[in-house]
Amino acid sequence: MSNLQIQARALGDPTRHDMFRFLADAGTQLGVAEITEQFGLNHNAIRQHLAKLVEADLLIETTARPSGRGRPKLQYRINPNAESRWGITGPYERLSMLLAEVVRTGDTPEEVGRRAGLRRRMSDSRADAPMEDFVLAMAEEGFEPVVRAADRSVEVRLDACPFSSAALTDPDTVCELHLGLARGVAESVGGIEVDELVTNDPRKAHCRLRCHLSDDE
Repeated sequence: MSNLQIQARALGDPTRHDMFRFLADAGTQLGVAEITEQFGLNHNAIRQHLAKLVEADLLIETTARPSGRGRPKLQYRINPNAESRWGITGPYERLSMLLAEVVRTGDTPEEVGRRAGLRRRMSDSRADAPMEDFVLAMAEEGFEPVVRAADRSVEVRLDACPFSSAALTDPDTVCELHLGLARGVAESVGGIEVDELVTNDPRKAHCRLRCHLSDDE
């Protein structure tokens, strides 16, 4: 069974479809309690539906930051690489809007990407954890970041390229957009600066963002 068939089957259940739309409309990650309150089902039923959506690569499950006693809560958000056919803005729709802005404004791809990064809003940001916020934002863009830190220098490996096909055709433009996006996100978060993007074959991903913690954290 193809991934599209798996996703179609997962969304074929009306409750799961409504949950997916609820998270898409929310535009941020939500916990089980918030989803339960919306749908009025018991926690076990909600978790089972969410698990099906995660298995279908429609949602991403993450662990919230610890707060007090007990296990950290699970949170759910739309998979940024989910296709637009399910009524969301997919990766290539996001790319087309950025490229249209480049054409309309005449600005460089890096500047357009930077503005897109600055437009992001972190729902659970902390001034004392800029790198966590930065990584979460890049994950929400579909890059699957992995961090390697040494003192104040940080390297973020991007294990996925959401625009890999376009990057093969025009790597200069797409990679410049990615660099600008990362710099805009870092500026929005505060406390971290992106020095450069070391590119790799987009089919293999693993491009690297070289960053450092700034003095204003």
